[in-house]
Amino acid sequence: MRLFAIADLHLPGGQDKPMAVFGDHWEGHFERISADWRARVAQEDVVLLPGDLSWAMSLEAAKEDLEAVFALPGQKVLLRGNHDYWWPSVSRLRALAPAGVWVLQNDALAFEGFVLAGSRGWQIPKAGKTCAQDEKIYKRELLRLELSLKDARKKAPDSPLICMLHYPPLLVDGQVSGFTQLLEAYAARACVYGHLHGEALRGAFNGVHNGILYKNASCDGLGFRLLELDATLLHPQSAAEEDLADAPQG
Repeated sequence: MRLFAIADLHLPGGQDKPMAVFGDHWEGHFERISADWRARVAQEDVVLLPGDLSWAMSLEAAKEDLEAVFALPGQKVLLRGNHDYWWPSVSRLRALAPAGVWVLQNDALAFEGFVLAGSRGWQIPKAGKTCAQDEKIYKRELLRLELSLKDARKKAPDSPLICMLHYPPLLVDGQVSGFTQLLEAYAARACVYGHLHGEALRGAFNGVHNGILYKNASCDGLGFRLLELDATLLHPQSAAEEDLADAPQG
């Protein structure tokens, strides 16, 4: 099993909302994503979708977009983004999801070889620049993420923990957040996130911070190809055994 991620598909949701208005590079973006997806993802693989799947304003309007994604190979895990206004109650969405499609909200999912936690997240507060409403949402999202992380450790205490957020938990300016502190407290191995586009991608942190790998999975930042996470994140013991086997003997 391999693990992939791609965020911010921004499918039209029945609206006349071509993404090419954000740049020519968005022209035919879902066709390009779909071609790469079909070429690389097998049915047993898992694809993480960290939010902003559709511009739709209702579940009915989002159905065509959802069906297009569900028809692609592999297992899929959905997470809500800030533009997913179509997202109904989690129980209703889970009831509609076909086999092999999972919805992550305030809980965790245990797969073979790893456990998955996550939440939408929010903008990282900045001293003197964050309004009271944003501070309130930020604190609420921290609570939701911790619920998910606790559930992950309850379901699979010894499995590698992978997290997905929609908003970035840290940026290249090095400012840490309550999200990074929680991920460290629960010994997450990696975190994928989206939300950033265009010039904002310059602020995306891609690398290791305090032992956790952070990767931005916004589709335009990936050139409209899926991000594949290194297999050693899921099977570190196997990787160590291979290194030992390859080491000079005697």
